[in-house]
Amino acid sequence: MADSPSEITQILQDWNSGDAGAQERLLPYVYDELKRQARRLMSRERVNHTLQPTALVHETFLRLVKQAGIDWQDRGHFYAVASRLMRQILVDHARKHAAAKRGSGAIHFSTEDLDLPVEERADSIIRLDEALSRLAKLDPKQVKVVEMRYFGGMTNAEIAEALDISVRTVVREWHSARLWLFRELNETG
Repeated sequence: MADSPSEITQILQDWNSGDAGAQERLLPYVYDELKRQARRLMSRERVNHTLQPTALVHETFLRLVKQAGIDWQDRGHFYAVASRLMRQILVDHARKHAAAKRGSGAIHFSTEDLDLPVEERADSIIRLDEALSRLAKLDPKQVKVVEMRYFGGMTNAEIAEALDISVRTVVREWHSARLWLFRELNETG
């Protein structure tokens, strides 16, 4: 099913209005894009990662459905929230893995888009998450841009639409966040 922005927005508005069937109607419209985002994220992980793209999509959608108090605006807003949830799921998974193995099991975490020299160990995602949490105290907008682009695979235009800013601002925030993360992750090990 095509990812039609107007149809998705209408379904999200129905969801806001309490339409119990809206969530079920939404899934066919967003599933392929969520799966694409999950595949992109999981391609950066180790080959034998226990979390698969389909499981990541399902967990993300389950968490989306459980979100209370979100006033869904449009397609971009939906994917922005989904990107943040995918980040949280990967971080939770990495923490569980790190706790079980205490550093003995390596995971492949490529930050090709961020071009950061991050260790290929279980704590890589955790370190990135901690760095993003520190950045959020300084510039929450930059964190949203990183989440949407890195974790959500959204384009600059999609991010601009979701955050109601210009594409130039997205590019500027992305470059600034990349530099800050590069410096922060290099300083912390």
